[in-house]
Amino acid sequence: MIDTIPSPNGLVPNLDESLLYITVTRANQVGRMPLPKDGGTFKVGIFVQLSGGFSGLDGVALDSAGNLAVCHAGNGCVWIFSPRGEPLYRVNSCEGLTTTNCAYGGPDGTSLFITESDSNTILRAEMPVAGKTMYSHLD
Repeated sequence: MIDTIPSPNGLVPNLDESLLYITVTRANQVGRMPLPKDGGTFKVGIFVQLSGGFSGLDGVALDSAGNLAVCHAGNGCVWIFSPRGEPLYRVNSCEGLTTTNCAYGGPDGTSLFITESDSNTILRAEMPVAGKTMYSHLD
């Protein structure tokens, strides 16, 4: 779809699947790519730009309100951004600095599970909004 993104990594569509979020590890940014119904793409741009860390952005997940969870490997945290790109929360790792992936789950879907590669652990943070139901879990 596009070949100008340096080191694309995690990706997830928004709630209505009209937009694709892509983490760009080496640039420490999340890109956004509109997904028109007739195919192709246009107006590819930066959704959020982050700084710092020993590495870059990695995995992503979406909640049921359209908020985007972004793992910041090297900073030991997961950022939660609103659909407008506003930072809502920062979930800090209680283990190492390499938070690499995340997914929502648990009985009510409000548990954010985070992989932390330095310590080989899976962390859990309780969030105020449940994760978006995955396609494989739809009735």
